[in-house]
Amino acid sequence: MNLRLYSQEGQEIGSVELKPEIFEVEPNPAVVHQYVVNYLARQRKGNAATKTRSDVRGGGRKPWRQKGTGRARVGTIRSPLWRGGGTVFGPHPRNYGSRIPKRMKRIALLSLFSDKARSERIKVLDRIEMDKIKTREVVGILSRLDVSDQKCLFLDEGKNEKLDLSCRNLQKVKYSRAILANGYDLINADWLIFTKAGLDKIQEVFG
Repeated sequence: MNLRLYSQEGQEIGSVELKPEIFEVEPNPAVVHQYVVNYLARQRKGNAATKTRSDVRGGGRKPWRQKGTGRARVGTIRSPLWRGGGTVFGPHPRNYGSRIPKRMKRIALLSLFSDKARSERIKVLDRIEMDKIKTREVVGILSRLDVSDQKCLFLDEGKNEKLDLSCRNLQKVKYSRAILANGYDLINADWLIFTKAGLDKIQEVFG
């Protein structure tokens, strides 16, 4: 499969070839679903915490003697049955995600790349060079590629800090290093906009 190669000014300057083992794979929706669910679960903070009876301060002395008072036997005032006591089965810091095999992650990403290619939702730019951080420049690139007002994911090789910061004020635009792109961002984007270097890196690593 060949795609048109555009300059930053939106002019067609050539073509690039997509490797079939990456961009012509039969998508596996079940694996993609598992990958995305696990990714979203890992985004949960999991910071909620409660104190058990051993964590609550105080309660080191037995409130009253064991026998002879006519009252129920008690060992500590920090029992969960008492006001100010510990919590039973309360939440504790945890990771809500689970381990996903590398092979499954690879299948999910290849499925998403292939789905975008099959849907003709990939654009390739020769490069993206910016003199300064400017959101308007990114808007101009999107306009020249006819993808304005759509969810776009820029994928470049290396860290393009100026492009990254220029995308932050655009609600529907996101930037990522090509090799670090995650499946959720891929499936959430309407268009993938590769730089030539970003595409080459993807094909080198997954090819």
